[in-house]
Amino acid sequence: MLEFPRWKYFLILIVLAVSTLYALPNIYQKDPSVQITANRGGQIDDAFKTQIAGALSEAGVTAKSVEKEGESLIVRLPSLDAQSRANDVLRENAGENYTVALNLASTVPDWLANLGGKPMVLGLDLVGGVHFALQVDQKAAVDKRFEAFTEDVRTTLRDNRVSYRSVERRGQNDIQVALANAADADKARIALAKSQPTFTYSVNGDRISISVPQAEMSQIASGAIEQNLTTLRNRVNELGVAEPIIQRQGEDRIVVELPGVQDTAEAKRMIGATATLEYRAVVDGNAEDAVSTGRIPPEAKLYRDRAGRPVLLNKRTIVTGDQMVSATTSTDQNGMPAVSVKLNSVGGQRMFDFTSGNVGKPMAVVYTERIPQVTMVNGKEERSFRVKEEVISVANINGVFGKEFQTTGLEKTEADSLSKLLRAGSLAAPMDFVEEYVIGPSLGKENVDRGVKAVVFSFVFTLVFFTVYYRMFGAITSVALLFNLLIVVAVMSMFGATMTLPGFAGLALSVGLSVDANVLINERIREELRLGMPAKAAIAAGYEKASGTILDANLTGLIVGVALYAFGTGPLKGFALTMIIGIFASMFTAITVSRALAVLIYGRRKKLQTVAI
Repeated sequence: MLEFPRWKYFLILIVLAVSTLYALPNIYQKDPSVQITANRGGQIDDAFKTQIAGALSEAGVTAKSVEKEGESLIVRLPSLDAQSRANDVLRENAGENYTVALNLASTVPDWLANLGGKPMVLGLDLVGGVHFALQVDQKAAVDKRFEAFTEDVRTTLRDNRVSYRSVERRGQNDIQVALANAADADKARIALAKSQPTFTYSVNGDRISISVPQAEMSQIASGAIEQNLTTLRNRVNELGVAEPIIQRQGEDRIVVELPGVQDTAEAKRMIGATATLEYRAVVDGNAEDAVSTGRIPPEAKLYRDRAGRPVLLNKRTIVTGDQMVSATTSTDQNGMPAVSVKLNSVGGQRMFDFTSGNVGKPMAVVYTERIPQVTMVNGKEERSFRVKEEVISVANINGVFGKEFQTTGLEKTEADSLSKLLRAGSLAAPMDFVEEYVIGPSLGKENVDRGVKAVVFSFVFTLVFFTVYYRMFGAITSVALLFNLLIVVAVMSMFGATMTLPGFAGLALSVGLSVDANVLINERIREELRLGMPAKAAIAAGYEKASGTILDANLTGLIVGVALYAFGTGPLKGFALTMIIGIFASMFTAITVSRALAVLIYGRRKKLQTVAI
């Protein structure tokens, strides 16, 4: 008859308690704040805290609090306008050893935070910030790797004392080697196969054709995306942005969303920059004569220093930015800006080997930067890059060194920028900004207000209609809907899911799905009553017969939600995630919670004749 297991009541109470606990943090509004994080050379202490508080007071900015939280100093402000003013003041006063970033500081009580309670993460459209879509040039990544392959071939031949006339790339995935002596062909092939066993080698007289497998080519292109993703995450960490979103989109795009950031110029410069350092040996010879006569030694390449003077450098690099483990801004023995560099084991060994055999000889440091440019062609924007290469330092090697040393000859701003870029790592392939937009914090707040209002109104109208139309069972449905909303908010908060503007639409849809399930149950009970079934039996039959239909209907919704989440991006993912969580919650509340309430109300009434439905 009309019964309900006691253990299910306990399950509902547990779910209710946990949902209330983890949904509770969302009632605590976050404070607009400015976060200051110390880089190498900086320290968050009482003296620095006093300095920051004094700078704000002098600028007329009233802060709610200036406190150390974790490893950062958090300045809480009363409004978004105060946050913007404080950000400008603190960027000027903090100094180069600190990273200043906009943030939203949590106001959740410590006891709740210690239990793991945290509010939902709000997406870019709800808190404001910048959005970038970047196109990765995979062809450039392949070309760069082939340059390394051809240089490795030359090195292998030289190490094995095999003379060659040329080593050139031919076609998409072939390298052609022209030997000086055909008799060395077998020796060269064996040496090359030992260094690169995955390549295919064919010998024809004094020529060796090296073919790179297509799988290797695909791996290079895919690896470039993954390395760029890692590098971008590191660079965004350098900016100190809270809760950034960096994800792959399609085959060759990366989406970057930085909540709270309003300075697109600074964000673009740090994200898209490809500046790095190269250490090269100086080639003997008169660079001025090389410029005038055009006769440049075969092993050399012509560069210019900052004064425009020509310098002949070896084509082979000693080490590059790819081999740097860490880089920090420092000063040299004369108090001038410098970058202290630490290399990985491979780079350190190469630097040690070079300096061991070249004490007293000059070595140059080349600063290389790829600068984005936009030109108008036939009324359309065309994006390109200008490569800037200049020698920033030429100095004699005074002693042997390996992993750790200093690079001098930089200006202060260049030293700061370069140290950040080297710490974050280099990009495997260049990227173009193909899409960008900024959402202001006031617009984000307006989106939140409108989204909450839409969900609340849809909820209230539904509750009023159900209560009027289904009477007691309408009230039961209303309680189940409230429980459903509580579960969705709690689950999204527990797992750190991002709530976006489309997420509010998904939330409203989950309410609608829960309504559908309760409509099926209520109409089924009414149908059983019309057929003359006793009241308690009609209630039990209504729930049992409607459950299968509810499961089937929600299964199709789940399939759609999973497909949207798997193949969609950005807003679609937010909508899909909220809908999936809402479907599971609606099935639980409609089939289990509402039935438990019905049994509590009608189960113990022995002479039940009618049901208010």
